[in-house]
Amino acid sequence: MEVLKSRLLIRPRDLDAATAFYRDTLGLAVEREFPGGTVFFLGHGSLEVSGQGDAPSSPDLVLWLQVRDLAGTLAELKAKGLAPVQDAQRMPWGLDEAWIADPDGTRIVLVEVPEGHPIRTDTR
Repeated sequence: MEVLKSRLLIRPRDLDAATAFYRDTLGLAVEREFPGGTVFFLGHGSLEVSGQGDAPSSPDLVLWLQVRDLAGTLAELKAKGLAPVQDAQRMPWGLDEAWIADPDGTRIVLVEVPEGHPIRTDTR
């Protein structure tokens, strides 16, 4: 199988609230909009928020977002009124992580790869 592009689809209970969260609170760039949904850029992939779901988010689903500056990102989100589920901390596997949630409770882990970590490829 050759994958050319990937996209995660989220079916929120409240489309307007979820779209506003990803667009305005997280500040994700819009890739495209269509009747009933919005697709956001997620680095090498995309996040589509569309349709309407009936159930709360599964605790088994986690959105992993790598950021350049975790402390700065958290400060921006807190200034917008978003309280982290878990504040930033260095994990035993060496990544700095903080946890937030979208309006439906979808868990989102914000990750900063510290200097010297084996998976770090950006040397800035």
